Amino acid sequence: MPQIPPVTKAFMLACVGLYCLFLLLPGLQQGLQPWLQLWPLASGNFMPWQPVTYAFLHGGEFHLFFNMLGLWMFGSELERVWGAKRYTQILLASTLAAAVVQLIVTQLMGSMSPTVGASGALFGLLLSFGMLFPDRIIVPLFPPIPMKAKYFVAIFGALELLMGLNNNSGVAHFAHLGGMLGAYLLIRYWRTARRR
Repeated sequence: MPQIPPVTKAFMLACVGLYCLFLLLPGLQQGLQPWLQLWPLASGNFMPWQPVTYAFLHGGEFHLFFNMLGLWMFGSELERVWGAKRYTQILLASTLAAAVVQLIVTQLMGSMSPTVGASGALFGLLLSFGMLFPDRIIVPLFPPIPMKAKYFVAIFGALELLMGLNNNSGVAHFAHLGGMLGAYLLIRYWRTARRR
């Protein structure tokens, strides 16, 4: 098993550590978590740091596990290719873009529920992986069918859009798409700047 590079490792440790800390100290969770979640603008609870801090919180063990698995699978290789600085930029762009899209969607829907999770960042990494290694064969957990990365990304993007349009689950599907958009725009910017 290859070593996890430093930024990916730090992000994973922060997410897992915060989750475990809140499990062990529920009073701390009740006092601190509402300040770190991404609250809708109209809720009166929004704070300017929340478009970053929400990514370190998770709603349950499965939410945490699958996000950390994705970070390890896609983030580790991207960090080795790009280096720590550029990789951190793509994580931040995906996280912020996911937050902006989620804030717009909650404003339009009149929702007052907060958002948590690194899924927006993860979907940005997923799109980045598909753009850098489009013909790489990957085998997703569900369904366990080998496919090229570019098809995997397209299928996941389409599913997120469909589920977002028919969303009754409370999952922030449009935030996932926002994360993909943030990564796409940053990669396009890098490629355009390199050609100048």
